[in-house]
Amino acid sequence: MRHLKAHRKLGRTTEHRISLLRNLATSLINSREDRIVTTLPKAKELRPFIERAITLSRRAASLDGNGTEATGVHLRRQAASFFHAGNHGRAITTRRGQIPPPRSAGVAALRRLFDELGERFKDRPGGYTRIIKMGRRSGDGAELAIIELVDNARDKEAQSTARKRAGKGSSKKKSVETRPDSATKDKEEGASE
Repeated sequence: MRHLKAHRKLGRTTEHRISLLRNLATSLINSREDRIVTTLPKAKELRPFIERAITLSRRAASLDGNGTEATGVHLRRQAASFFHAGNHGRAITTRRGQIPPPRSAGVAALRRLFDELGERFKDRPGGYTRIIKMGRRSGDGAELAIIELVDNARDKEAQSTARKRAGKGSSKKKSVETRPDSATKDKEEGASE
């Protein structure tokens, strides 16, 4: 029995599992749509992993005006442990006169996490991700899920269209309500004549 065992092992050793979560976190932060498709157990394990990193960036965003610079650097270095290091071997592979290779996705994810996502979630106390179940994969029957960041561009568009529809619906009701009033006025005018 697995009493008080909090996390899933995902059929991997500890090192492999941590590497998998770092790769998934990097993919989620770097994705243009703010969402990735993975299996449901991986998504459920990724959620607390990535939310800790987002919380660190949120703290750094709230410190910008009144905190010390050292605290911000410390939070950035703590968050870097959630992604793979991007500079390993960069200087060795570059020879004189060559263009250095681009930084890895982990460095880009860390930059986006602190520059963009920290500001986006600055006032949100938690719950930065959502998991949507998609059904089963046809090949092996594994449960698939979408894990996405909340308050993304799609959510904002959906909210704005819902507000527009609600606004149009209320104007239709007003126009329908005015018609019966005019009909009763016509009846009253006919009765008074």
